[in-house]
Amino acid sequence: MNHNQKSMGKWRKRIGYGIGDLGCNLVFSTMASYLMVFYTDVFGIAAAAAGTMMLVTKFIDAITDTCMGMIVDRTHTRWGQGRPYFLFGAVPFALFTFLTFFIPNFSGSGKLVWAYVTYCLLCTAYTVVNIPLNTIVPRLTSDVHERDILVSTRMICAMIGTAIVMTITAPLVQRFGGGNDAKGYLVTMTMYGIIAMFIFFFTFSSTEEVVPPAVERKKTSLLQDLKGLTGQAWILFFLNLLYFSLYVVRSTTVIYYFKYNLGRTEWLSLVGILGILSGLPMLLALPSLEKRFSKRSLMFVSVAIYVAGDLQIFLGRNSAACLLIGLVITGLGIYGIFGITFAMQPDVIDYSEYEKNASVSGLIAAFQGFFVKGGMGLTSFVIGAFLKNGGYVANAQQTARALSYIEICFIWIPIVLCAGIAVLTWFYRLDGIRDKMTVELERRRNQLSEA
Repeated sequence: MNHNQKSMGKWRKRIGYGIGDLGCNLVFSTMASYLMVFYTDVFGIAAAAAGTMMLVTKFIDAITDTCMGMIVDRTHTRWGQGRPYFLFGAVPFALFTFLTFFIPNFSGSGKLVWAYVTYCLLCTAYTVVNIPLNTIVPRLTSDVHERDILVSTRMICAMIGTAIVMTITAPLVQRFGGGNDAKGYLVTMTMYGIIAMFIFFFTFSSTEEVVPPAVERKKTSLLQDLKGLTGQAWILFFLNLLYFSLYVVRSTTVIYYFKYNLGRTEWLSLVGILGILSGLPMLLALPSLEKRFSKRSLMFVSVAIYVAGDLQIFLGRNSAACLLIGLVITGLGIYGIFGITFAMQPDVIDYSEYEKNASVSGLIAAFQGFFVKGGMGLTSFVIGAFLKNGGYVANAQQTARALSYIEICFIWIPIVLCAGIAVLTWFYRLDGIRDKMTVELERRRNQLSEA
């Protein structure tokens, strides 16, 4: 195979892996940004009830993450451990996306039950494809820089998916609905689900698991698997909780803030594209930056950038230019946090093999999912509670109290979350032993192959 063929093969793998998160984010970002608004303003559920439902269903769904992680760790096929689930999970993902945005002609309580059930099913389908996406990087390559490129490619694709959602979802809902938002959401989300299904098929066909675990395959119990988790893994889990809480509160409340506080509904598409695509330079630069600087240092810088942008939005709230510049800055910061958090994951997986002699990539991804969805659910609950206590009324002129509560959600809660991310990052310690881990794990793999 010549150099060009090898390069094409690498990029097919990178794009095939990365685009899987674009498929996930077509639906995931819609849930983060529009689902609360859909439930309160279209489906007809009270804000507090919708927030409570998201909290309860997220913790129910988080249990399925643990189960899925254990299943992946115990899967051994000719396709690998994670790849089969891109193939088998694609169709259910599309189906349950449709059902979640279908509004049945039920009573108020019946519709709430429908929302609970369909939302849980969609989150479970998301788990089936997303847990393997989180576990597979250490199996695609043992080269640390190539892993960083894979993760950055994934983050860029995820960002593109989010940009698509934030930019064209509202126009598509209006176009397909023709004034009927229920129809508009259903057609739009059905289309997203079908596109995601074909993307997962492509991810399956474009990736190959070539790096085996550096531990001997053996049957283990859940308790034994839990003992394979390290302190660094728990830091990663809580970083995921805080990051995705930050992501949800920003993505959700930016709609409320610009719609009600600023009265600029026509800006929503522009806000979406600026707040998201502004992170592209950061994601493109991260693989090179990670060769020169530690992930820990880069995380501190990313947090500082986000806080600076958030304060810019607050202080310049009466200036359109200041608002847009602030959105660009927060976009750089949040995608820096995003990319670095996911770049830490392969190191944490390797550290369990290195320190505990345990192959628990699926369990690590499962706990990540548990904390991600728990954080999303808790954040949605807090937003719902804030809106209720502030006197928020859907599709109406808001009181000064309601507007101040929306501002707290959009400006001040993210700053508190950023402070938490910085504190956790202080205790992350794997940068200094990354090279040592690589050498030792390769030695163990060679021993296992010779045995």
